[in-house]
This record gives sequence, C-alpha cells and structure tokens, in this order.
Amino acid sequence: MADPSSYRPKPGQIPDSPGVYKFRDEHGRVIYVGKAKSLRQRLANYFQDLAGLHPRTRTMVTTAASVEWTVVSTEVEALQLEYSWIKEFDPRFNVKYRDDKSYPYLAVTLGEEFPRVQVMRGAKKKGVRYFGPYAHAWAIRETVDLLLRVFPVRTCSAGVFKRSAQIGRPCLLGYIGKCSAPCVGRVSPEEHRELAEEFCDFMAGRTGAHLRRLERGMQEAAEEMEYERAARLRDDIGALRRAMEKSAVVLADATDADLIALAEDELEAAVQIFHVRGGRVRGQRGWVTDKVEAVTTGDLVEHALQQLYGEEQGDAVPKEVLIPALPEPVEPVAQWLTQRRGSQVSLRIPQRGDKKDLMATVERNAQQALALHKTRRASDLTTRSRALEEIAQALDLDTVPLRIECFDISHLQGEDVVASMVVFEDGLARKSEYRRFQIKGFAGQDDVRAMHEVIGRRFRRYLQEKQKSGEWTEEPTEGVDGAGAAGVADATGPTAVADPAVDSDVDATDPTDPTDRLTDEDGRPKRFAYPPQLVVVDGGAPQVAAARRAMDELGIDDVAVCGLAKRLEEVWLPGEDDPVVLPRSSEGLYLLQRVRDEAHRFAITYQRSKRGKRLKSSPLDAVPGLGETRRQALLKHFGSLKKLRAATVEEICQVPGVGRKTAETVAAALATAVPSAPAVNTATGEIIEDDGAPPAALSAERGQDR
Repeated sequence: MADPSSYRPKPGQIPDSPGVYKFRDEHGRVIYVGKAKSLRQRLANYFQDLAGLHPRTRTMVTTAASVEWTVVSTEVEALQLEYSWIKEFDPRFNVKYRDDKSYPYLAVTLGEEFPRVQVMRGAKKKGVRYFGPYAHAWAIRETVDLLLRVFPVRTCSAGVFKRSAQIGRPCLLGYIGKCSAPCVGRVSPEEHRELAEEFCDFMAGRTGAHLRRLERGMQEAAEEMEYERAARLRDDIGALRRAMEKSAVVLADATDADLIALAEDELEAAVQIFHVRGGRVRGQRGWVTDKVEAVTTGDLVEHALQQLYGEEQGDAVPKEVLIPALPEPVEPVAQWLTQRRGSQVSLRIPQRGDKKDLMATVERNAQQALALHKTRRASDLTTRSRALEEIAQALDLDTVPLRIECFDISHLQGEDVVASMVVFEDGLARKSEYRRFQIKGFAGQDDVRAMHEVIGRRFRRYLQEKQKSGEWTEEPTEGVDGAGAAGVADATGPTAVADPAVDSDVDATDPTDPTDRLTDEDGRPKRFAYPPQLVVVDGGAPQVAAARRAMDELGIDDVAVCGLAKRLEEVWLPGEDDPVVLPRSSEGLYLLQRVRDEAHRFAITYQRSKRGKRLKSSPLDAVPGLGETRRQALLKHFGSLKKLRAATVEEICQVPGVGRKTAETVAAALATAVPSAPAVNTATGEIIEDDGAPPAALSAERGQDR
C-alpha cells in the first residue's frame, strides 16, 4: 500500500486549467482516468487526509504510485480525451458498464459495392449503418422479411453472392422476389444502392414518404387498369404497415430521442436505454456497473453517454437525449454530443407529458434489471461459498458463518419503535424464520439501547429454550412476500410488550400445542433454537458494542458480532477503533449488504404497518351501518372531519348514497366524538388532521423513517 504523499506533485506544478489525469500503479499500469475543469483543484482533493476520503477513493490513491496529466484547451476536449484513454487503458477503478447480454443490431453494409442487410453483434464497424439494438434476433428477421418485398436488398453472404454470380443463377430469394438479384445483373450497383438507402430511410423512421409514394403508384396503376401492379403495390403497403405495427408509437411522430434511466444502490447501478425513432421504440439495451468510486447519478449519466455515443456520428446521435439527472457541469457534455451529431442536441430531464411517462417505464426496466442481476448473483452456489469464506477471513472466524442473523431498529421520530431479525442460511434468506419485535418504554431515538434490548431478548429466549425441553413461546413469522404478516413480539425483557395484532397471548405455553414445542413433530429441533455463527447489526461501533454487551451479560461468547455502517459500507467489530474495509469487488461485502438491506426493509415494513393502524382510527369507523364506500364518499366530499362535523344533516344528505337516516347517525356520532388521532382520506390516500391540514409529525418524507 503506497503513501499518497510519496508521489504527490509539488505545489505549483499542477496547472490551473482543464485537463485529463491518469493514476498509475507501481507496475506502470493505468488504474484511473479522470477529467477536470481545474486540474489543480481536482487533484488536490485526492491528496488530503485519507480519513476524509471515500473508502473506494482511498483504495485507489493507496494503490497508485504516480499521477500524470495532460492539459487541454476546453472541457469538451477533456471529455473526448478521457473517453479515449478509458477505451485504451481500461482502468480498473473507472466506472465500467457491462452489457447484461449481447444485443443484436440490424446492419446495412453501405461500405460495400452491393450493400447487404444482416444481423450483427459486437463492436460496430465503419461503413455500416446500424439500427437497434433489438431484444431478440428473431425480431429483426421478422421485420426484414416483411420489408424485403418492398426493398429487395441483398441479404446473402459473400460466398453465396459470388457463387450465384459464377453460375449466372440467383438464389431462392431472387426467384421469389425478395432480392433484386444484383449478383446476376438484374439491377445495376446504383439501383441496388438506392434500394438500400430507401431501406435505411424507412428504418430510421421516415416512413410517411414511402407510404405516400406507394399509395400514389397504386392509384395510378388502378386508373391505368394495370391491376396486377396495383395489387403488388397494395401488398407492399400492407407489408410496410405490418412492419410499423411491430413497434408501438410512444411519442409524437418524427420524434427522435434516447431515454436513459438508472437504478442504483451503494455498490452497483443498472442503466436502461430506449431508442425512439420516428416516435416509435426501435430498440432497447441495458448495462450494469460496479460503483468503483464515489459517483453521483449525474456522473453515472455522463459515463453512460460516453459509452453510448463515443463511437457514434451523425444521425446515430438523436436530437434529444432524456436523462434522470444532469451531469455537472452539463455544458461540455451537451457540446460534445452536438459535435458528434453535427447539429444541436438537447440534453434534459423530462418534467411532464408522454416523455415523462415513458421515462417512468424505462426506470421500471432499470429497477427490474438491477433486481435480476442481484438475483442471478445471489443464486450462484460458488459465489455464495466464496462470499461466506471472505466474511470468515475478514472477521477472523473459526468457521464460515452458515447461519447469519441481522438486526435493525426502525422508528419515526422516536414513535412506534420496532426491530427486525432476518435469517440467512448458506447465503440465502430464510423468510420463514424472520422475527419482528415491539419496543416500548423508550423516549426519543435511542437506537443503541434498543439494539441492546433486542439482542438480549433474542438470546435470553435461546438460553431458556435450550434449558427447557417442552416449552416454546414464539411461533415463526409466516412470510407474505418476504414481509411476514404474522410475526411475534418477544416478551422476555423488562420493556417487552406483546403486539395484540400479532399474538394475543404470547406468554402462554401449552404442551399440547405443536407451535409451543421446541421440537417439530418428527423430533427435530426447530431451526430458531439454533444460535447463529454471526450476528450483524445495522449500524456502526455504538450498535456493535451494545450487541456485544448484551451477549456478554448472558454469557454468549461463541457467536461473532459485526456491524455494517450504511454510509461508507464499513464493517465494525467489537472493541476495534478502526473498521474493516472489505474490497470493493468482495462477494462477502455484497452478501453483508444484502443481509443488512433485507433487515432494514423488514423492519420499516413492520413499523409503517403499525403506524398505519394507529393513524387510521376515525370517528366514522364507529358509525353503525356506514361502510367503507360511504366513508370514502363523505371524506372526499367534505375534505376533512372538521368540515364534515360542521355540516348540517341536509348537507350530508347531498353526498351520493347517503340517506337522511344515515346522515342523522353520522352527525350525531361526530357531535359526541372527541377529536383525537388524524384520519385517513381513503379515497385519496392522504392523511388529514381534524382541521384538514397535514399532521406536522407526518409532513416529513418517508426518508426520515429509521
């Protein structure tokens, strides 16, 4: 590990101008390439105190052994040079987008004497016009098959073309009218090239002119009583329309745009791109990348634009690029795209209308792509085994942690404090063994004390069950979509309170009840009776110390404890002043993150469900004969309970479906009810107070949930 101060440039050596810089390791390999508006200011950020750097940036500067730079005149030139160097050196610490599959393109080889239409994959070649990418090769072949009767361009390989020219006889496509047979001289090279260019125009979205020309030709043939030619043109028009129907119209006609959306977490990001030409989605592609350094959404967008358009020129760069966030600064990127297209390119975030709706669809595709990528990675047995081995090695465990339990605390501004416990065995979630806990008696946001109590309750129950052979006081959570709808609150600790909605008699034990026994019917111990090899808590050193203290108080010394801090993804161990920083590419870190995120999801789902039950109480719930539909109608009509309470019986009767008798009952109930908790306008989903205003405690976004 190198000391960055050993290769730090001397003061005044670094110019205060735009440029591109390279970090090299001790072997001279380029490990990172970056650009800057001011090289002096940007490089100074790398040579500050290591403790203030992002962990991934810290790893990069300690791996490097030297830094060098190249001065350019403008930020646009810096962007171009950065892209060239990334392609040339393939630095390990730069953001790299990986295609999640090889996408096929429809290609027209305009660089040949007789252009050929074919399916192509891989790197793009000069002299070839590309359309797509498409999701499947068969989709390209279906489209081409429909268009060949109108644009009979050559599709055969060089060998078949040469053979037909030698024997003077075309292939089958030439006989059935789906090839103009330039191999035997039926058309000249100029005529065949014109067909290929018309084919490209149609695929580029300029369809109206071709359809109108064919329709005029059909009418003229019919007027001249050339009915066979008119029928052929009619069939050609039908083929073109069927080809157009294969791609749905999503934007206004003649709209050329690319839509780029992102889905990301702390470690990875997925990119999805929709190519819209002539108002129709002509192609789709997606990438997945590791976030090797600390990057923002705007940075990821900039890298995606570089990879997407770095090799493109002219019309391949659309007039409009819609993105989720603007790079900072945006002007050099926009100028770079404009130069590559040769005309103005609009780079913006859609705010309303059809484009915003389509962007939402692209975002959903990105989220699904990231989820699918994680699922594939988690389901691989070899990867899971390597992850467990890396965790054991990093935490200095005697054996790999085959059973991992993770705990998280969730509350909203100190209210409705709950905790979750999730279980992973052999690297996979065991949702049937998830547990959730209520925590009452706390004031404020004391996560440390709450963590101490939950860990104590979990292992105190384990010790009791270990000593008792016939009692079981906690039944498993039945997972509903992973959330668990029937969890049980432990009632061992001094502040433990059972949740009546979960289990009305949590302390009762019945030897005849199979759910109250420590063993299953076949005599095997219940898995929840097993201790984990590793306990993971969501938090840093304070939460880890609290968990370790709770286990020491109970004499549990054979279970390892660690914490995963969310901000920097650092692993904390009890009694250690410094965290364990796992490598960015570590499968062990990825597994710990999945465990932590699942515990957070499970806890916050339970916390929100409890909060929702508390908030949904309303005086209207107690009105006899008033069902959900009419409650919604009343709240929607008046907007708040305060206005409904002030309404007369006649005004209440104006609500559709509410008769006079029901209106009198509602008015009487509201007159005697004491205003208490806020109600929920179930028609709109909005939480409203008695005066119709949003409650202050709930005006914060869900992001403040803990």
